Amino acid sequence: MRVLAFNITHDSSVCVVKNGKIEFFCKEERLSRLKRDKSSLKSLQLYKNKNLEKIDHILYCTPSNYSGSYNIFKKHIKNIFNLEMENFSSLTHHLCHASSAFYNSGFKKALTFVIDRNGSIFFNNDTETCRESETVFLCSYPDNFIPIYKSFWTNPHKATNKDSLKKLIENYYPKCEINIDNEYSIVKVYEAATVLIKQDILENGKTMGLSSYGKDKNYPSLFLEGNPISNYFNNLIDYDGEESVCTFKGAQDKITKDINKDNYQFYADKAKHVQVETQKEVLRLIKKYVEKTKIKNVCIVGGYGLNVVANNFYLENLPEVNFYFEPVSDDTGISIGAAYYKYRNLTKDNKIIKPKNNFYHYYENNKINKGVKCTEEDICKLLSKQKSVAIFDGSPEAGPRALGHRSILFDPRNKNCKDIINKIKKREWYRPFAGVILKEKFKDYFYTFNLNESLNMTVNFKCKDKTKNLFPGIVHVDNSCRIQTISEGFLFTLLKKFYKLNKCPILLNTSLNLAGEPLVHKKEEALELLKKSELDYVYFVDEKKLVSKIDL
Repeated sequence: MRVLAFNITHDSSVCVVKNGKIEFFCKEERLSRLKRDKSSLKSLQLYKNKNLEKIDHILYCTPSNYSGSYNIFKKHIKNIFNLEMENFSSLTHHLCHASSAFYNSGFKKALTFVIDRNGSIFFNNDTETCRESETVFLCSYPDNFIPIYKSFWTNPHKATNKDSLKKLIENYYPKCEINIDNEYSIVKVYEAATVLIKQDILENGKTMGLSSYGKDKNYPSLFLEGNPISNYFNNLIDYDGEESVCTFKGAQDKITKDINKDNYQFYADKAKHVQVETQKEVLRLIKKYVEKTKIKNVCIVGGYGLNVVANNFYLENLPEVNFYFEPVSDDTGISIGAAYYKYRNLTKDNKIIKPKNNFYHYYENNKINKGVKCTEEDICKLLSKQKSVAIFDGSPEAGPRALGHRSILFDPRNKNCKDIINKIKKREWYRPFAGVILKEKFKDYFYTFNLNESLNMTVNFKCKDKTKNLFPGIVHVDNSCRIQTISEGFLFTLLKKFYKLNKCPILLNTSLNLAGEPLVHKKEEALELLKKSELDYVYFVDEKKLVSKIDL
């Protein structure tokens, strides 16, 4: 059986699941080159153009169930596939997130925590009243996703009677604890600092990087009995004039994108404040429901699931819990979760299928006619001479983290490493870089919470004393680093040889893109990035070719 699902949220994607496994996956922005593209049209057409296999079910996913978009896509799907589209929308957004994480985790039974900004919209008499923000699911095979806690944030511009709304929601979710007492949510509290640095509310990762520069203070609590304290916040219209966003009350006149080394402390302290308070609130939820259910397998997903600092915090405070952090945590994974769930729901298949990696994004291998033949030893020598080398290796990563298939590598021993790579990528100065390390050396340089590996860069790890001195390029100001461990593949072979040459088991590893652009998808895009940036080289693994600016 084949199930195709696509979502028209931000970070839209198309996924085809065959017999429980991902057979095709494509994120729309990789084709359109529009960051966080919402359409899915190019990805759908790509699947059809490649004459791939016949589909049994096609699912349309959106949190709002907006009829205009639905009717447009229904006609489009009929024209492309000659098949009726099924509406898998309305109140399924968090279910899709939970499904993607649970089926990928390998757990037979688990609690899944969806920590999200904009989940499904709940309508009352055709009026938008509130949106999901946090959901806790009790998950088991083949298709059991029982919500045991749901929190919603209410739209302050849509007046409604909360008591009647709560009763209405309780009818949809019997035996589920319901919280609708807020205008804000965990992620909206976090965005209060993101708005201050004039970034899109989907760019909370920048706030996370800045938070490490915040001073340790006795921060006041931003939550009371599980609810954000509204007195700290204001809603205002965002920079595009479209959406209500949250920021700190009384700080609107301080909003700026110019975060520099003279003014950064105020913004870093606010970022640290929301980081500390939101991760404490998520930890409270995890503790509560682990204790209540006695289940110690926990999946984390939703946009906040990409917060690697918070993920470290959970590991540190709950050593008895087995965590799985979904690497495709944002709305990119909605199509995956929908297709997984529909397959299991129809077939009642109980087989656990844990993906080995997330290098399953569709990609066409076209040849290039530039560059020179090059060995891994040659690349190691270039890296040792402080040259930046991008790696282009087959199918790209499905998620946002560079894991070696679309990566820029650099020698982390260079004390100016961050400035060099930030200049290449045109990124903000305060943002840190991740590292890739040989799996067998992981515990030598990091405090790992007894974990033996970190495959997907979903956790920040504190560095041991020697690490900062040896590898200053990847150690953030708070003495931490987001780490990927490797034990196979081209990058592993390369790093083994780099280690043999330099006694250095780590390389800086950052995504092959420029700031504000999608991950490089095609070889031609890698060459274009080389041409317009200060990157030194691109290496194409399948052709063993190294390309420099001279070759362009």
